[in-house]
Amino acid sequence: MTEQGKNYKEAVKLLDKERAYLPQEAVELAKKAAYAKFDETLELHLRMGVDPRNASQQVRGVALLPHGLGKKIRILVFAQGEAERIAQTAGADIVGGDELIKKVEGGWLEFDTAIATPEMMGKVGKLGKVLGRRGLMPNPKSGTVVAADDLPRVINDAGKGRVEFKLDRTAIIHLPLGKISFEGDKIIENLMAVVEAVVRAKPSGAKGQYIKSAYLTTTMGPGIRLDLKTITAMAAS
Repeated sequence: MTEQGKNYKEAVKLLDKERAYLPQEAVELAKKAAYAKFDETLELHLRMGVDPRNASQQVRGVALLPHGLGKKIRILVFAQGEAERIAQTAGADIVGGDELIKKVEGGWLEFDTAIATPEMMGKVGKLGKVLGRRGLMPNPKSGTVVAADDLPRVINDAGKGRVEFKLDRTAIIHLPLGKISFEGDKIIENLMAVVEAVVRAKPSGAKGQYIKSAYLTTTMGPGIRLDLKTITAMAAS
């Protein structure tokens, strides 16, 4: 048995697996259960009551975390001409056109989010195999393909803690909420922001119970089941 295995088993002992915890309780428990030597990321996992194979039941959107993610977000913008100047002035970390596309096509991925102007998408489209698998492909539905005039707002949002979410093949949505070192109230506010965004993104084709379960977990820790009625009510208030 490895040391990590022992620590994980000790963390599991803190949980009552038959219980669904209130958000405040779950956050406190996650903090107690965190055992890694680094500042673990706190994550929310939502099992959705939709069919990922049905085009009318896809769930996708953006959540703005009021307290960010607790790390520097490296922002890349595909732009040329005046749009390139606007992006640089707005604080984007990497900005460029053809040469930048070629660099990314070659496997360079040292950035956390990618934005593009509509004019660039004809060229950026060929990066689908590189960026798509990592959730980095600019997309109008996620608000990352925008006109030059809108770049300052989108870049500002991305730097603060703009989180994209998308239903995976198993009908689960995974969302980061920040670092375990965050104050409890800040984690709760980030949690409410993402739940509200997911509820707002409910597709027209969704039938029955939209969110089936919600779990809070750290990078290395066990999942903590959240009281679903409480978090959805708080997000709606």
